[in-house]
Amino acid sequence: MDEKLQVFDNVLQLVGNTPLIKLNKITKDFDGDFYAKVEAFNPGHSSKDRIALHIIEEAERAGVLKPGDTIIETTSGNTGFSIAMVSIIKGYECILAVSSKSSPDKIDALKAMGAKVYVCPAHVSADDPRSYYSVAKRLHEEMKGSVYINQYFNSSNIDAHFATTGPEIWNQTKGEITHLIACSGTGGTISGTARYLKSQNKDIQIIGIDAYGSVIQKYHETREFDASEIYPYRIEGLGKNLIPSATDFDYIDRFVKVTDEESAHSAREIATTEGLFVGYTSGAAVQGVKQLAAEGVFNKDSKVVVIFPDHGSRYMSKVFSDKWMSEQGFFDSQTKEEAQAIEYVK
Repeated sequence: MDEKLQVFDNVLQLVGNTPLIKLNKITKDFDGDFYAKVEAFNPGHSSKDRIALHIIEEAERAGVLKPGDTIIETTSGNTGFSIAMVSIIKGYECILAVSSKSSPDKIDALKAMGAKVYVCPAHVSADDPRSYYSVAKRLHEEMKGSVYINQYFNSSNIDAHFATTGPEIWNQTKGEITHLIACSGTGGTISGTARYLKSQNKDIQIIGIDAYGSVIQKYHETREFDASEIYPYRIEGLGKNLIPSATDFDYIDRFVKVTDEESAHSAREIATTEGLFVGYTSGAAVQGVKQLAAEGVFNKDSKVVVIFPDHGSRYMSKVFSDKWMSEQGFFDSQTKEEAQAIEYVK
């Protein structure tokens, strides 16, 4: 950074140091104080900026990634955007294998950032040759001078959050945090942050949010992979149909499962109560908080940090679309006031 002019050299210098913002209305009936770690303040609008920059620079330092190489990755959208952003600045080509469950907004954003995108069917097994995992591996094997980031099985995913997100939260709360609530997809965010926080205070409770249709919670409880747990669900970037090695289950105290519908309504509620326009997984995290509060997990002394992973603009065609919400049946059991906020004057 040019200190004299107060100018950053490029967007990568803005990664990290995201704000902690107090939640005032959506948690007003719960015991304790609740704070959102708003990762949409990263330049790529998600927490994945942290791992994209960290993993790519680690690969450069190790000599694995060289000028002119191509970076390949599997992504539900956010990591891909972050990798594409870093690739632009550093001069790499970028190829992304994306789940068809990813919102059209995310896929369009990846193309806008110059990435070549392969859209793969979402509801196939991880070892199916059409899955986005298999497609990324195949492309890497076929392409010389390519590096496969492989965020689901890359320990640097955890390291990035141990080095950044964990210390930031610890310092922002002056070490008073009692609970961390975070969604778990690859598991890097919750694992790395938890590993750091537990190193400072082993009594901090780490609670992961999982989706119905995912194997993560049951694996945490039994250490057994149960394929019968798997079925299609709508939330992106949350839960998995495999067990990522980037999830360190030993640092997570428990998981809570949330539904697609309640998470979608919670995402919309965050916007209308807190003025924070954040994504589907942020809604899932708040839905988990609601369920935990109903269990009596928190008390008046609790200081709870909830990670909001990304920005609401990534979901304009999904949870922030009345049409999509209606098509999913998500307005059937809820007030329809949300769908009646626009009147057309003729």
